[in-house]
Amino acid sequence: MTRPASPAGSDAAAYRPMHPYRVLLVALLLPGVGQVVNNNPPRGLMMVFSILALGWISYHLTTPEQSWAGRYAGGIFVYAVSVLDAYRWARYRWAYFGRKRLEAGGPQ
Repeated sequence: MTRPASPAGSDAAAYRPMHPYRVLLVALLLPGVGQVVNNNPPRGLMMVFSILALGWISYHLTTPEQSWAGRYAGGIFVYAVSVLDAYRWARYRWAYFGRKRLEAGGPQ
């Protein structure tokens, strides 16, 4: 699908990224969705699959005497990495959008 034709300057406003703090909140509540909000669905799917796979693997490699967090340590680790990754890319996209808006002569 192609983008609709638009005059210069309004294209940036049509595709304004979500604020990084909102992306952080979404990523904390819904694993992998932070990457989807950042316009990268394959990365979000990869994160969710990795969380499930490493959680399952670490669960089966530990003993029942381990704590809940210890049993799912692999999944928890990838979950934390996915939250940080979503926030990092959201900050990058937010700064890039701001720079492009200033170059186009938009409001500061």
